[in-house]
Amino acid sequence: MKFGKEFAAQMVQEWQEAYMDYSKLKSILKDILRFKQQTKAPAPMAEITKGSLKRRASLYRAFSGLTSRYRSGSPRKNNEDEVILVSAVQEGGVEGDYQTMFLMPGEQGGEYELVFFRRLDDEFNKVVRFYKKKVEEVMVEADELSKQMNALIALRIKVDNPVLGGRTDMLNLSANGFSSNHSSVVHPTNGGRQGWTRMDVIQEVEMSTEGISEEEMMEGNNREALNGGEANNIQRFRPASLDVLDHVKINVELETPISTLKGVIKSSKSDLSFSRQELKTAEEKITKAFVEFHRKLGLLKSYCFLNQLAFSKIMKKYDKTTSRNASKAYLQMVDKSYLGSSDEVTKLMERVENTYVKHFANGNHRKGMKTLRPQTKKERHRITFLNGFFSGCSIALIVAIIVNIHARDLLRSQGRDQYMVNIFPLYSLFGYIVLHMLMYSGNIFFWKRYRVNFSFIFGFKQGTELGYREVLLLSSGLSLIALAGVISHLDMEIEPRTKSFRTSTELIPLFLLIVVLSITFCPFNIIYRSSRFFLIRCAFHCVCAPLYKVTLPDFFLADQLTSQVQAVRSLEFYICYYGWGNFRERLNKCEESEVYKVFYIVVAIIPYWLRFIQCLRRLFEEKDAAHGLNGLKYFSTIAAVAIRTIYQFQKQKTTTWLVLAAATSGIATIANTYWDIVIDWGLLRRNSRNPWLRDKLILPHKGVYYVAM
Repeated sequence: MKFGKEFAAQMVQEWQEAYMDYSKLKSILKDILRFKQQTKAPAPMAEITKGSLKRRASLYRAFSGLTSRYRSGSPRKNNEDEVILVSAVQEGGVEGDYQTMFLMPGEQGGEYELVFFRRLDDEFNKVVRFYKKKVEEVMVEADELSKQMNALIALRIKVDNPVLGGRTDMLNLSANGFSSNHSSVVHPTNGGRQGWTRMDVIQEVEMSTEGISEEEMMEGNNREALNGGEANNIQRFRPASLDVLDHVKINVELETPISTLKGVIKSSKSDLSFSRQELKTAEEKITKAFVEFHRKLGLLKSYCFLNQLAFSKIMKKYDKTTSRNASKAYLQMVDKSYLGSSDEVTKLMERVENTYVKHFANGNHRKGMKTLRPQTKKERHRITFLNGFFSGCSIALIVAIIVNIHARDLLRSQGRDQYMVNIFPLYSLFGYIVLHMLMYSGNIFFWKRYRVNFSFIFGFKQGTELGYREVLLLSSGLSLIALAGVISHLDMEIEPRTKSFRTSTELIPLFLLIVVLSITFCPFNIIYRSSRFFLIRCAFHCVCAPLYKVTLPDFFLADQLTSQVQAVRSLEFYICYYGWGNFRERLNKCEESEVYKVFYIVVAIIPYWLRFIQCLRRLFEEKDAAHGLNGLKYFSTIAAVAIRTIYQFQKQKTTTWLVLAAATSGIATIANTYWDIVIDWGLLRRNSRNPWLRDKLILPHKGVYYVAM
């Protein structure tokens, strides 16, 4: 793979514009090469090779001597070989942007090279500024994380020793068993290091070492080793002060409908119990904060490395194109700059890792690193094989069903209309689900391809998220059993030997539905239990939308349900057909029932109603008018679906209901289309760099966006 493609593939999408524009610089080099090829003069003597010319030219150079005694202590640079001079502009005594002076602008084609170095300086200064900004941000976040760690350690002391005050010495702590239960809290992490900064200032148990020399620390450590050490160690260390808990609100109560109603009546928790449940929940939250902070540091470190590599590649390509030797001087400047010389991110990563291993992995380095640096999931050949096997069987069953229908001329049979009215809606439920899963697997494929961290965005537990192969496996497996049910249904109905088992034949769709629901709610750790339970939890939150805080997985699932109205109606038909209808005779009177008609409207508007009340909840919490407008959009859809369905059930169609149905449907269609394209996707920007799209595009092909619209 060429470096340009690999460089683009490794970019963090959110920082895409902050990377060096490698393709632009490469295009300028192509212009330089094209100009040199067009203006290249023919050789006067074709028989003289390039190697011989170079050798002859060396015969006329000044003799450098047989020994090195004629040379000075350091080799002198040949000023004739210098191509560029790179310097940092001083602004107010502070080192500012870097500028490159091209020393050969008068040569033929020099104007192209001037453009190249100006663009190169712009790109380098852009990268350095962005990197400095991000380093400052992570340092501020490290300070905040340190404060939270101080509060967590104080909470540990409070929970394990509730009678102890903030000024209790370590001897009392040891007597109460604190040091034996939390040895990771009462032992020093840094030995005798000096200058506690960022993550090191966590007041776990250390005394401040500022102003103490390394010799004094070494002498103190030697004395402790000679005296047996333990009593002196206890006297040296102190626990974190509990005063920090007076300024911290610990909100660890799980959000439930009851807690939400309590929150409306009582806005805050007045009396903190400092229970072990609070400690457990606080540790879980700060553990996630450490993992994500470490991941952010890793991305920042990767950003630094990739840009340095890109500058190295482009300068070597410049040397090759122009036959000059400018890369060495420029890359020396890159190494001396903040981008190449700063090690703050690396040191901070080490401190984060040490802190995490000590406090959350019980000192087990391998366990801690497994969480902070998760290994890439290995693709199992079993999944690939089963995926292909199920897909092939599904295609074979589709062909068999088509052949069966044409061979037996079922499309012209007497029971054709009866089958389409009663049986087809039952199997169509599985078709809607399979189609939706196929589209979701396509989303996952492109998310992974373009480095969208969907597992973090949706809040999946680390290592349990499903890849597109797993989702394809589930969809192909579901399509296989559904198609097997369809063809067995046809064969049992037509075959004379099984024609008498009409009741069993009609129960095949219900049996398939029970199997799917049993697998979905199965409590055993089979068939991706964590993902199934995550789906069930999000669905429950959607149903109880106004009583739960709206998170991205919840409203994403509710949005998906708005596309599955027909599937929800198929579930209603299952209840009507097997509950109220005469399925033994393949008859139903669902559409004659007024109750069925009412619920036919209700189940259709339920998905839109869930999104509507989610928008109201977010409007109440965030005070953002956009959520109110989004809620009005879903309310217009509810009105359109209800009026259109009422018009559909009317025996005598009236013009009034026709006009109402057309008007509400038109308003809902325009509102939904505009909101999806302009608000959600951010497209149709007139002044965008990409015509009628948006400034930042994840997909490299713009035509995909136009087709999607």
